[in-house]
Amino acid sequence: MSEELSGRLRAAAGFLRTFIKWLVIAAVTGAVGGLIGTAFYLSVGGANALRESFPLLLWFLPAAGIVIALIYRYTHMESEGTNAVIDSIHLGERIPLALVPVIFASTVLTHLCGGSAGREGAALQIGGGIGWSMGRIFRLDDKDMRLATLCGMSAVFSALFGTPLTATIFALEVISVGVVYYSGLVPCLTAALTAFGVTRLFDIAPTRFAIEAPALSADLLWRAAVLGIACAVMSIIFCEVMHKGEHLISKSLRNPYLRAVVGGFVIIALTYICGTTDYNGAGTAVIARAITEGEARPAAFALKLVFTAVTLGCGFRGGEVVPTFFIGATLGCVLGPLLGIPAGFAAAVGLVALFCGAVNCPVASIVLAVELFGSGGVVYFAVACAISYMLSGYTGLYSSQKIMYSKLRAEFIDIHAK
Repeated sequence: MSEELSGRLRAAAGFLRTFIKWLVIAAVTGAVGGLIGTAFYLSVGGANALRESFPLLLWFLPAAGIVIALIYRYTHMESEGTNAVIDSIHLGERIPLALVPVIFASTVLTHLCGGSAGREGAALQIGGGIGWSMGRIFRLDDKDMRLATLCGMSAVFSALFGTPLTATIFALEVISVGVVYYSGLVPCLTAALTAFGVTRLFDIAPTRFAIEAPALSADLLWRAAVLGIACAVMSIIFCEVMHKGEHLISKSLRNPYLRAVVGGFVIIALTYICGTTDYNGAGTAVIARAITEGEARPAAFALKLVFTAVTLGCGFRGGEVVPTFFIGATLGCVLGPLLGIPAGFAAAVGLVALFCGAVNCPVASIVLAVELFGSGGVVYFAVACAISYMLSGYTGLYSSQKIMYSKLRAEFIDIHAK
């Protein structure tokens, strides 16, 4: 009996040591990620504000593209990106710390000069680099290095979007769809909450939208389901255009400097043809207007897709998630009234449903809806996300992402997103 008790006490002590170890590592990672994430948030925000004050900065986009290409060439980071971070978790590969300043500066330059991109690609890369480096500092083994990388991703994502729960679930869910590293739950949540706390010290308000969710009804549920189907189709189109567009551009314009110059001038031309800067930068004002005022141009979602495909396909840097927010929100805003759904609420549903279809993370998408919009319409969000996830097939923004289980039946498939 005493040996059994002694064994249980030793096991309990082991659990406690591991718990404390990860609290410390995750808190340090979250603090560092929060500080760098805050600096990145303020830099990107400042770059967008400066461009809006000085519209002629758009004409420097080709030059910015050349600078970005030079940075990546001379730091030997051409092959590094979000897919490389995901691969590092699958395969235990090294993430160079130099990736942090490289993606930081390149994303700020892209936003400063009017490229159409988001921030989360940089968040995952910066966070991955920070987490991997923290793992080295704490001398973690191969398996723990992967958890440290996830901590960094959660931290910077939380700092940028002000959504610590989504940041936690997204980092755990996006790597291998259908398999969640629950051992990373406490570390990632600790890192995300710490980073979120750091942003609050700098008075950075989390992104939140006050919306009025309709009362739950069967009639509105099927309408939300139809919107989910539309978002699934749009997510497939978005992913296909992003992947094939980049391949086509790279094949047609092999020189990265020429590619950047051509891409920059195409964005300039498109901006003047459209007669608005709505599609430059992240487009957060358009997203907010669609949700809070129920207003969006009918072709806004299609134009944002074109701007983003040209920007990222020509070598500029940023992320694809905020563009999915833009496309989902404006698509929902346009389709909502046609389906009998209030335009603003349909924009909110479209935002999370298209995000879900593009990243294959249904749980994170539903949690995102609650953090951004409150829990009032969570059933509608869940229905649209579930349908978008299922019908989006095996496409995805990240080709390194693994989909472990079939979306159609209880079957292990272990394939990469297309």
